[in-house]
Amino acid sequence: MEGNELINKVSMKKFNIAVFGWLTVVMIAALVFPIVSKPEAWYDFPFIPALGEQSRILFFHVPTAWVTVVAFFLSMVYGIKYLRSNNMEDDIKSVSSAGVGVLFCILATITGSVWAKFSWGSFWNWDPRETSIAVLLLIYGAYFGLRSSLEGDEKRARLSAVYAILAGITTPFLIFVLPRLVSSLHPEPIVNAGGKVHMNVTMLTVFLASLLGFTGLFAWMFDLKVRLARLEKNHHP
Repeated sequence: MEGNELINKVSMKKFNIAVFGWLTVVMIAALVFPIVSKPEAWYDFPFIPALGEQSRILFFHVPTAWVTVVAFFLSMVYGIKYLRSNNMEDDIKSVSSAGVGVLFCILATITGSVWAKFSWGSFWNWDPRETSIAVLLLIYGAYFGLRSSLEGDEKRARLSAVYAILAGITTPFLIFVLPRLVSSLHPEPIVNAGGKVHMNVTMLTVFLASLLGFTGLFAWMFDLKVRLARLEKNHHP
């Protein structure tokens, strides 16, 4: 067991170094590569009407929103697993994923508000996408409020699992469906030929690399959160 734990720690350390190295390169490219009206060099980003230099926030805002969805979905999956197995390890992973998801949801809200300030003139406009992500924060804020109000590990884990499932179901509706049912100031889907935002190969490559990097960052944070939760549980049975 000790040998396996040592191997896991070494592997995780290498993974962490790779993730942070990857993200460093991606962020440098996202911030340094020039935005020009007619891209000619391989490192040129295309000028996006109405966004201009503000389009760089795509490399940070969209990945944080993506990770938010992944984290809340994973929380739902582990909630389902707990109800089937009654294994407290699944409860730990469910709440840990939800916690990291809330952090990325806040980051998505902040980066979106910065974008809104430059593009629409104010940090908050009650645009459908802004409103939906605010509702999502309230839903998961209530999730943690529920957990803190319940006594008994099994009762807390069981009710939290049910809530995580219901909240997870609402996540894609609030993020992907609802904002498309009403008119919005927000640009159309990024990777979509029919949308308003068009990327060249370089910009799309950096964008997808950012998605991958932030997903790796989530994996590291999730693993760290789970480890801390286990330690806390062992010290406070």
